[in-house]
Amino acid sequence: MTETTHWHPGTLLALSGYYWKTCTLHAAVKLDIFTLIGNDTLTALEIARKSGWDVRGTTMLLDALAAMALLTKTSSGYANTQAAADFLSKDSDQYIGYMIQHHHHLADSWVRMDEAVTMGGPIRERPSVSSEEWREAFLMGMFNNAMATAPVVAQTVDLSGCPRLLDMGGGPGTYAIHFCRANPDLTAVVFDLATTRPFAEKTIERFGVSDRIQFAEGDYTTGDVPLAQAFDAAWLSHVLHGEGPDKAAEIVAHAAKTLVPGGQMLIHDFILEDTRDRPEFAALFSLNMLLGTDSGQSYSESEIREMMTTAGLTDIVRLDYSGPTQSGILKGIKP
Repeated sequence: MTETTHWHPGTLLALSGYYWKTCTLHAAVKLDIFTLIGNDTLTALEIARKSGWDVRGTTMLLDALAAMALLTKTSSGYANTQAAADFLSKDSDQYIGYMIQHHHHLADSWVRMDEAVTMGGPIRERPSVSSEEWREAFLMGMFNNAMATAPVVAQTVDLSGCPRLLDMGGGPGTYAIHFCRANPDLTAVVFDLATTRPFAEKTIERFGVSDRIQFAEGDYTTGDVPLAQAFDAAWLSHVLHGEGPDKAAEIVAHAAKTLVPGGQMLIHDFILEDTRDRPEFAALFSLNMLLGTDSGQSYSESEIREMMTTAGLTDIVRLDYSGPTQSGILKGIKP
């Protein structure tokens, strides 16, 4: 449950102006300041000359980042904090900048939320960047998110005795990778759009599991699922919230058809409580779907259970797992 905030003018104004910090972080990641600094200590003038930026603007941004404890400032110049070096420099394997850039691409639509609420439909437009840049930020942002959760999920979900896994809408294949690493006898198919293939195959190769994970092209929203193959487990991570209730139920039904008798379906998403007003992240994520989709939303546990039951699944349980953004997992069995 979200911790209750004591609201007064100070806390309300702090919340109202928090986007100043958000935009400062977005600008620094977009400009790749943390990679530019690397392991060095550089003055504002050195950074401005190295990058070709305005000295005044560069100095103000660096000072703000130091005030936010993302950089340290000394008489010698500016240096990355450990957190910045670990998570905001492209030289680090833990880099999360792609997800931050994806958030940056969403920001304009959030400013116009009042329009979406009054219209009841999406107002998000593609940002003024190339489609390749947008797709990279989205897909690799999903990779950033999954890398924070997949290792724990792979230990939480019992796939022993499951030789074949379908990662439906698997994007870069992060979960399939970690499931295979945790289960030496497991093979997997990542099923997603053709445009996702280059990112997925690059990621799968990077982790050395190309011999155990295949990529299959298709659109899971149309029922175009790999029925020619039978799977012992189907993993649906963050695919339902992009669709309305009827289409989400269809997706669950399509996934169920790919399972062998006794196979298990695992649905991972931002799951609302049945009151729909918590947890906080799932409730806010529904607004994100309002801004960008015709009918997407976060779903409650009872709604997802009903979809699974309608698809013929039984023994539905909520696993003992809560992700960093309050996500959860429901499991059902195909009789």
